[in-house]
Amino acid sequence: MDIAVVSGGAASEAETQLLDDVVAGFSDFKGRPAVRSKSGLWKSTSFILGVEVAERFAYGGISSNLISYLTGPLGQSTAAAAANVNAWNGTAALLPLLGAFVADSFLGRYRTIMIAVVVYILSLGFLSLSATLHSDCKILENGSVCSPPLLEIIAFYLSLYLAALAEGGMRPCIQAFGADQFDEENTNESKAKNSFFNWWFFSMAGGSLLALLILNYIQENLSWQLGFGIPCIVMCFALLLYLLGSFTYRFRLNNDEKNPFIRISRVFMNAVRNRHATFASVEEQTKFKFLDKAVLAPDASTGGDNLCSKRDVDDAKAILKLLPIWLTCLGYAVVLSQSSTLFTKQGKTMDREIMHGFEIPAATLQSLISVTVILCIPLYDRVLVPVARAMTKKPAGITMLQRIGTGLFISFLSMVIAALVEKRRLTTAAKYGVADDEAVPMSVWWLAPQYVLFGVSEVFVVVGLQEFFYDQVPNELKSIGLAMYLSILGIGDFLSSLLISIIESITSRDGHESWFSNSMNRAHIDYFYWLLAGLSAIIMAAYAYFAKFYVYKKRDMI
Repeated sequence: MDIAVVSGGAASEAETQLLDDVVAGFSDFKGRPAVRSKSGLWKSTSFILGVEVAERFAYGGISSNLISYLTGPLGQSTAAAAANVNAWNGTAALLPLLGAFVADSFLGRYRTIMIAVVVYILSLGFLSLSATLHSDCKILENGSVCSPPLLEIIAFYLSLYLAALAEGGMRPCIQAFGADQFDEENTNESKAKNSFFNWWFFSMAGGSLLALLILNYIQENLSWQLGFGIPCIVMCFALLLYLLGSFTYRFRLNNDEKNPFIRISRVFMNAVRNRHATFASVEEQTKFKFLDKAVLAPDASTGGDNLCSKRDVDDAKAILKLLPIWLTCLGYAVVLSQSSTLFTKQGKTMDREIMHGFEIPAATLQSLISVTVILCIPLYDRVLVPVARAMTKKPAGITMLQRIGTGLFISFLSMVIAALVEKRRLTTAAKYGVADDEAVPMSVWWLAPQYVLFGVSEVFVVVGLQEFFYDQVPNELKSIGLAMYLSILGIGDFLSSLLISIIESITSRDGHESWFSNSMNRAHIDYFYWLLAGLSAIIMAAYAYFAKFYVYKKRDMI
């Protein structure tokens, strides 16, 4: 009798322990309930972080020096090249909205990432092939530059935007998939997830730094086809690494039979359709209360499947209340886009010699952003957060919105310094009578402070936005949350391109020299930087207003 009791007690204890080890809402690769001790956490994210390093290496190999390829082999003007770079960066940052829709509605994050990596490999292979089609263009006798062959231009842009499509599949899914490896309902795993966003950005910076140090030199001193071909090989290894981790991953279960995008869209459609209806059951004033009418059916002809639940309405409100933060951060993205365009053009006109006979590529200075991030992330995660946590008693130390706001102020400072440095560069060029195509006797390291401040601002703003938009959306829409963050960067690039085009049109009228003259020594991008600094100040004030009244979805996460 006693033996039976002990045996039964032991079995019950074992069953309880097994149940505690199961991660609710997740499965493993074979569709079984995910076991905490055998899946997820850092052992899974190590594979995912490795893929992210490779992806950032590949993306950096394209974007960081793209303006040099456009103004060099393709012979475009500075303004046209800057606009084209911003347009491509913007497309690459907006397509994640499509990728997130496909992943959350149909394929799932795991399959979407796998397909995106394959597309990336194809795009880089074609990009390298398009570079082999290039034939050197010489300046013609009348001073104009010959146009590249049409086949080269077509192959180049098709390859370039195929890479943007691959970005659209990877960017919103791979980070969300990495964050899914931590159970936010578990206290220890929730804290680890906070660190994950920091170390994710650390990995991004590491991949970008490798591209800036290695690929930019290869592209400008050896060959462009090799500079595009090496990332293609790296992405092949990334695909293998990603597949090797398959049996360790956790996969979020979606128990809702309805497509999450359809659920949210239906709330807005029903709310508009029922806008004239009365809703007597609403007992208190709620934010976005016009959406509460979405639960009503306007007439008997409306089928039950078209009705919205209170949960649907709450999820729609959660998305809608993110918009003010989203809108006010667009200005930051406009500022950020200058690092790969106008900053690089500045550097090309300055003394870049670091030892006798050896010049660094101007785009390599972008590595200062990555180095700053790599140095600041450990300090933030291991020093600032624990200190702030002890003072504020909050798990993350400071709130996500406080983190973003701090970065916005730092980006404002970066524009002020950039304008002052450019003014000094122009003054130096005038003082020494430097011709249009000659280098200004001023060290390129004068640009270092603006790059470093960009890096510090990214540690606060970009990581903060990633965590904010992942955390504050409904569980079924984690990918779309990160896509919303990425769309800030994308639309910011388009806004920068539009702003440059407008200013180019206005300032080049009546024979006047444009702010973006092809001769940087006769241009006035310092005026443009002051304009961006002014816009940043206005945006900071608007952001502070909306952030003050924002109510977090989860009080324990702030």
